[in-house]
Amino acid sequence: MTLNPQDAAAFFARVSRELSEQTGEEPTIEQITARAVDVVPACQECSLSLRMRRGQIETAASTSSLADRADALQYELDEGPCVDAIWDAESHNLRDTETDQRWPRWGPAVAELGFRSVLAIRLTFAGETIGALNFYSKLPNAFDDDNVDLALVYTSHAATALSTARALSGLQTALQSRHLIGVAQGILMQRFHIDMDTALEVLRRYSSHTNVKMREIAQMVVDERRLPEIGLPDAVGSGD
Repeated sequence: MTLNPQDAAAFFARVSRELSEQTGEEPTIEQITARAVDVVPACQECSLSLRMRRGQIETAASTSSLADRADALQYELDEGPCVDAIWDAESHNLRDTETDQRWPRWGPAVAELGFRSVLAIRLTFAGETIGALNFYSKLPNAFDDDNVDLALVYTSHAATALSTARALSGLQTALQSRHLIGVAQGILMQRFHIDMDTALEVLRRYSSHTNVKMREIAQMVVDERRLPEIGLPDAVGSGD
C-alpha cells in the first residue's frame, strides 16, 4: 500500500482515532494487534510484547496461537528480533528466518512454525520503552521499505494509544480508590464517633502496620462495616 502524503495523513488519523476509541488498556492492546494486519499489507500475524518488571517480557496480545509461540520461543531462548528491539535497537527486519544468522537458535525454530519474515519495532512513548510490535509473515522478504515505513508510523500511533489508555486506567483506579476510602471514612466516623481526619489516619495506620494497601483496608471496612481483624493494637477503641 503506497499512499500520497495527504491520503497517508488521513488514513493514519482514522487509524489513530480507532485505537483511541477503545475503552481500557486490554481492549486497546487487542485492537492494536488486530488492526496491524490491516495496516501493514505484508503482515499476516501480529503480536504485542510488553516490557515487565525485573527484565521480563510478556506477550499481551496476538492474532494467533502461532504468533504466541513464536514470541514464547524468543523469551525462552533469550534471543530474537523482539528481544533485541526492546533492549538494544529500535527495530529489526528479519528477511528470511531460514538464512539469517543473527539469532541462530530462534531463527530455525520460528521457520519450523512457518514464519519466514519478521519485523519487530520498539514501542516507545515520551522516551520510555513500552515493549515491541512483532509483525509476522509466512513469506520470505515480505517487509519491503513501504511495509517498514507503514509499520513504523503505525507503531508510533499504537504507542500513543496504549500510553493514553494506561493513563486513563490509572486515573479511573485512583478515582475509584478515593471514593472507596471516602466511604470507609464515613463508616468509621459513624461507628467510632470520630472526625474525618481521624478516620483517615486510622486507615493509614492499619495500612502501614499490616503492609496492606490503604485501598484494600478501605474495602475490608466497607465489606465488614468494622475495622478488620488484622492484628493492629486498639486504634480507636473496639467500637462494640
